[in-house]
Amino acid sequence: MALGYVRPARPSDAGEIARLQLATWRAAYRRILPRHVLDNLDEAYLARRWSAAVQEPPSGAHRVLVAVEQAEQSYLVGFAASGPADAEALAPGEPEEALADGVAAVTDLLVEPRWGRRGHGSRLLAAMVDHWRSDGFTRAVAWAFDADAATRKFLTSTGWEPDGAARALDVDDMLVPQVRLHVGVPAERVAS
Repeated sequence: MALGYVRPARPSDAGEIARLQLATWRAAYRRILPRHVLDNLDEAYLARRWSAAVQEPPSGAHRVLVAVEQAEQSYLVGFAASGPADAEALAPGEPEEALADGVAAVTDLLVEPRWGRRGHGSRLLAAMVDHWRSDGFTRAVAWAFDADAATRKFLTSTGWEPDGAARALDVDDMLVPQVRLHVGVPAERVAS
């Protein structure tokens, strides 16, 4: 059994979050996104963006969390980011009112594949739900690549459902379909 925990990201984690993002995208999305796009992602650029997200979040409800695997040493193995739903969470042509106050949006939820199936994704998701509850969110949404069966299966296994919204991201002149999933945020944590 894996020993692990989730904690808020620290500024010093930005480089490792960027490395995890690149490693995960290059493994998990190699059949979804164009190879040259994945090959040309700049780790230093991503690290600067994660540093800003951790140090200067747009609000107190914007959070970056990291999953830590404990063994003889501790390793960052995954991360999640979320905040209040904004225009990026909307489907094309969807009015802003469609995602009113009280809706959180997951922008990232990744566990490096070699650390998968050890509970880190579930711990990250549970920690986000705790934060959403304390911030007064009643619902959450997340976009997933239509072809990303692993993410969709993970989310639906935890109660998320497609909400009927879809979009296609233009990735270097290639349209990549996405579906939006949603879940209600329970009023209080249910003991398992």
